[in-house]
Amino acid sequence: MARATYRICTLPGDGIGPEIMAEGKKVLAAVGTRANVDFVCEDHLIGGAAIDATEGTENPTALPEETLLSARASDAVLLAAVGGPKWTNTDAGKPRPEQGLLAIRKGLGLYLNLRPVRMFDALREASPLRPELLEGVDLVIVRELTGGLYFGEHRRERDVEGAGVGGGKGGFASDTMEYSEYEVDRVVRWAFEAARRRRGVVHSVDKANVLETSRMWREITHAIAAEYPDVRAEDLYVDNAAMQLVANPAQFDVIVTENTFGDILSDEASMLTGSLGMLASASLGSGTALYEPSHGSAPDIAGKGIANPLAQILSVELMLRHSFQMDDEADWIVSAVRSALDDGWRTADIADDATPADHVLGTVAMGDKVVEYL
Repeated sequence: MARATYRICTLPGDGIGPEIMAEGKKVLAAVGTRANVDFVCEDHLIGGAAIDATEGTENPTALPEETLLSARASDAVLLAAVGGPKWTNTDAGKPRPEQGLLAIRKGLGLYLNLRPVRMFDALREASPLRPELLEGVDLVIVRELTGGLYFGEHRRERDVEGAGVGGGKGGFASDTMEYSEYEVDRVVRWAFEAARRRRGVVHSVDKANVLETSRMWREITHAIAAEYPDVRAEDLYVDNAAMQLVANPAQFDVIVTENTFGDILSDEASMLTGSLGMLASASLGSGTALYEPSHGSAPDIAGKGIANPLAQILSVELMLRHSFQMDDEADWIVSAVRSALDDGWRTADIADDATPADHVLGTVAMGDKVVEYL
């Protein structure tokens, strides 16, 4: 039987990105050896690294055309992290690392972000929530990616009469939240299909008591819910959803919401697991899917060898599951991570006072440990 080969566009990015990407590749290679599959990874630039590489050219950018072309031609895209204070600026004319992430999602036709929030029992004490509140937590946040505030019109004016302190001239800024019906329909429908394969509950999060976009969102959700009588659908205002995530997280199965709300709620939900370093994500749509950790580039610890690579490794798990239909192999990774944690191995961000010093591992050692359990 011919050995399967998959081509992966790997984007190490900025900060701790190259360090954790190396561990993701290490685990992927170990899975490939065991499964008799070749995973061919090809590095490309994105984010701040791309801005630095294109500085001084006619078109400095956070997403070079070469990167996008490679991503489109690949079977999957694996991203580490983008951003950092080096590239922070308020000049609208200069590229910012985050623009690379938004642009590649748009360029690949990726319209939803999937963030599983899986509770590893060994990390209950690492969560700021009481351990008893974490019993049974297993939820998925489905976030719309191509609409809302992030892609609406952004406007800034200066010396506007009446906008200044005291009624004089001053600055004025606006950001437009906008959605089309098809953008809402496709992501909500995906959430209902996911719930049908899980525990059969969808919570749709909006702010329909204030926002017209949310009122349309709710109307479309109700119409779709009527097509899924086997799925229980509930509406939640976003402020209540934020409260419920920390008061009773186990009630949730699938949460579906628009771009900005999803961005905020998924970071909040990450703390249920004890650290952003444990949360992976998948961006899915009509083109090549993209997989990435939910944390940032952590420039304060970059190069120190202490970053937690588990979210990157669990992003590899999602890639196997959603792009390659390798569910058994994806389960190997989850099992290996769980075994490492159950045996007390920790990186600094998920260690506590009870963790023996010789069980606190660096980035490379934690990657090695996961491979050991595979």
